[in-house]
Amino acid sequence: MSEDDNNMEEYPTEIHDYLTAFEKSLGSVDEMLKTMMSVSRSELLEKVDPLEQAKLDLVSVYTLNSMFWVYLATQGINPKEHPVKQELERIRTYMNKVKEITDKKKASKLDKGAASRFVKNALWEPNAENEHTSKTPSKGKKRQ
Repeated sequence: MSEDDNNMEEYPTEIHDYLTAFEKSLGSVDEMLKTMMSVSRSELLEKVDPLEQAKLDLVSVYTLNSMFWVYLATQGINPKEHPVKQELERIRTYMNKVKEITDKKKASKLDKGAASRFVKNALWEPNAENEHTSKTPSKGKKRQ
């Protein structure tokens, strides 16, 4: 009997796919952590602006707390009743604030001069030719 056969008998077969996906996810997290740990924090922060620094810090602390959440769950502790839940909510609040700042930076700015020219040119204005031929302007005619 091989080692894989022994492992298959230790847990229900219904959760095999979930455990395989979990193991793959852990491998991905491990690779990302190795990548992040290969560069010193001070070097990394020198290369990014303050907003990116905030994003990096928030993602790091959220990841750490999420991993602790999973650890608690694997130990049979309900993480929903643990202070880590409030910490994750607090971090999520700050992530939303950073997202709002990022969205404001990306929002297009209104060029007031261009907008006023656009509105002015879109409005109908009677000219001397139209005033002599008709007392009431026909709808939709624009100045030429």
